[in-house]
Amino acid sequence: MASSIAGYSVSTASSARSVLPSQVKGATKFCGLKSVTFSSQRNSYPSIRLQPVSRRFHVSCAAKAETVNKVCEIVKKQLALSDDSTVTGSSKFAELGADSLDTVEIVMGLEEEFGITVEEESAQSIATVQDAADLIEKLVEKK
Repeated sequence: MASSIAGYSVSTASSARSVLPSQVKGATKFCGLKSVTFSSQRNSYPSIRLQPVSRRFHVSCAAKAETVNKVCEIVKKQLALSDDSTVTGSSKFAELGADSLDTVEIVMGLEEEFGITVEEESAQSIATVQDAADLIEKLVEKK
């Protein structure tokens, strides 16, 4: 059984009957609860674990195409990739063969090209070309 109650996904593997949100006492007060036991006059349901429901709608402001293209060029240059190598916004540095030192050099190249300073915590969160381009635009906007 699977249901959604107050932003949580409720599921059990061994129940053939559905439990409606209206049958759950305090259904709107699930904050902090890790499990719930359902029961009725006729049946008893097993304890279940609550898991947050993932976001169904996510808004992301992607970097401009020209920023992504510049980052692609810098990555290709820093990693000495051939001209026929394809680097896109979704390219992961690790998949392109970059190790941690290469990633540091890419970040330094981006800082020089765009006149920005990338904090160490932010640099560690960069995994793809798109991540780098988004961070660059955010930092340029702050300048």
